[in-house]
Amino acid sequence: MAEVLVFVDHVDGAVRKPTLELLTLARRIGDPVAVSLGNGAADTAAALAEHGAVKVLTADAPEFADYLVAPKVDALQAAVEAVSPAAVLLPSSAEGKEIAARLAVRIGSGIITDAVDLEAGDEGPVATQSVFAASFTTKSRITKGTPVITVKPNSAAPEAAPAAGTVEALAVTVADSSKGTKVVSRTPRESTGRPDLTEAAIVVSGGRGVNGAENFPVIEALADSLGAAVGASRAAVDAGWYPHTNQVGQTGKSVSPQLYIAAGISGAIQHRAGMQTSKTIVAINKDEEAPIFDLVDYGVVGDLFNVVPALTDEIKARKG
Repeated sequence: MAEVLVFVDHVDGAVRKPTLELLTLARRIGDPVAVSLGNGAADTAAALAEHGAVKVLTADAPEFADYLVAPKVDALQAAVEAVSPAAVLLPSSAEGKEIAARLAVRIGSGIITDAVDLEAGDEGPVATQSVFAASFTTKSRITKGTPVITVKPNSAAPEAAPAAGTVEALAVTVADSSKGTKVVSRTPRESTGRPDLTEAAIVVSGGRGVNGAENFPVIEALADSLGAAVGASRAAVDAGWYPHTNQVGQTGKSVSPQLYIAAGISGAIQHRAGMQTSKTIVAINKDEEAPIFDLVDYGVVGDLFNVVPALTDEIKARKG
């Protein structure tokens, strides 16, 4: 089978879940070859092999940490030239999409971003996308060059499929032109103990109906009972009730969890664009005419300050 390059998203050797999802999707169209860069790259091999990587190309250089994404594009371009893959898959993170776009320009290829599914086709991989504020689902394939595709987190369940995972060093020359923007400092993000919003299997979001920052602990308590991430609508963020980093929507983050619970969110199109690909959607709103109810799998018409605490207590009771 043809080989498929998978760009590895890891933190000091700890592989993040979207990469394991990419390996699962890559096996549909070829043999996955992982490209792992930076500090701890060699330590990713075991997890990558467990999920189907037949080969792991590794490279570490200070440029990967000292500069923005361009050195990683150099490395991925070197991998493309070495492997001649059937496709290149990357996670649909901010960094992943920038690397993908730069790589596509470098190698003269087409690009598809924010795919939610991937399948083999007679003329190359076919990607499914949710487009135009999630109003349409399209299937597309790239007709020029090596397909470069970014895939949204939670688009596939990671499946173990042990493979050889042979580790090989990737020769990379970082061009002077890739050193135009230097990273001068880093500040670790304060951990909340909750999963990352874009990667979480369950997301609980609050909106205008929460009616104040002092009431968001009600949303957080439900999220914590489910092991979920906390999201917020633009209205809640603009009002200063919750950080912008937790905004879900067209101007915030796009999520696609297995379960999305919207509490006190009316369902404006901008918010729907960021969560409409969720597998199961539950809304809690006291306005039975709220647009969100046109979208949901399950709707609860009621005051969130009565419904959410009761739901939280029930979940805790069943767990306990």
